Amino acid sequence: MGKIYTAAKMWHYPEQLEALKSGQLAAPVHIRLKPTNVCNHNCYFCAYRIDDLDLGSDIDLKDRLAPEKMVEIVEDIVDMGVKAVTFTGGGEPLLYPTFAKTVEQLAAGGVNVSVLTNASQLSGKRAEVLARHATWVRVSIDGWDGASYAEYRGVDDDEFDKVITNLTAFSRLESDCVLGASIIVDHRNAGHIAELAGTLKQAGVAHAKISACVVSNNGADNNAYHADFSHVVKEQISLARELNGDGFEIIDHYHELAERFDKDYDSCPFLQFLTVIGADGVVYTCQDKAYTKSGTLGSLEGRRFKDFWYSEDNRKAMQALTPSAVCSHHCVAESKNQLLLDYLDSDPAHRPFV
Repeated sequence: MGKIYTAAKMWHYPEQLEALKSGQLAAPVHIRLKPTNVCNHNCYFCAYRIDDLDLGSDIDLKDRLAPEKMVEIVEDIVDMGVKAVTFTGGGEPLLYPTFAKTVEQLAAGGVNVSVLTNASQLSGKRAEVLARHATWVRVSIDGWDGASYAEYRGVDDDEFDKVITNLTAFSRLESDCVLGASIIVDHRNAGHIAELAGTLKQAGVAHAKISACVVSNNGADNNAYHADFSHVVKEQISLARELNGDGFEIIDHYHELAERFDKDYDSCPFLQFLTVIGADGVVYTCQDKAYTKSGTLGSLEGRRFKDFWYSEDNRKAMQALTPSAVCSHHCVAESKNQLLLDYLDSDPAHRPFV
């Protein structure tokens, strides 16, 4: 298996690269689809539910895509040749009433499927459909036992065991689907990373990605928060890496956050590769700006996604986004944008001198 996490994936899509150079629009390669904002967990670090973060400031936690709108969106995704759809929140995507059917419809249309989930509902029909059709499933997890998990997520103490049981059962299904985990690190679980990684490996998880919790809109504040215990995290990651092997790997994404906040550039080329459709039927620039006014590209009320995406309104909205002015927050696409901007800014006369 090649690298799962790499910015180099972009270079495999020449149509989108050519669209950037010409100022036109190609279909997005990847869509993050948020079918519902309803969630059965209440994670303190959820960007869409924290009052102290700008992210998700306009979210309505009751929103859910109407089933008939979902069918329409799926039809357009298939027709446009979109390569992949990731179901994510908002809320817990597996709570969406037609989730299994929607996955089957996308897969039948040749679209790759994945999901970010708390795994509380990863069982029965939903698990079977994902095992059969999904490229990957990734569980977001933080607590290392029943009590800590309950504290993080506002759930009962037995929820942690339920999630681990679901992961274990899913890993034993006959499937090529990669089962991963995302461990969000703060001061409470910093000393338990290796312990949690061990539990995940035993449950059959293929990899655990370690990432820093975002606690502020300001990069320097985030770095200051993590500075008090980052040495503990690094020690724990070193210990967790001793678990590598036998189909398990630790992926270290625990880094300083400041470089992902302030932007000194005035366009966002990664918009051509990934977009977000929210549970409110609105298309957003990215997951970091979903459910915000500055991240809104346009509404799908009364029109199809395909018609909207290729519209002049959308083209202008995408070109008008100015990261230096409206994106002074955490950005998961920062490194990708830097690469794309270098690509677009290279001098044509000097390109042959690779």
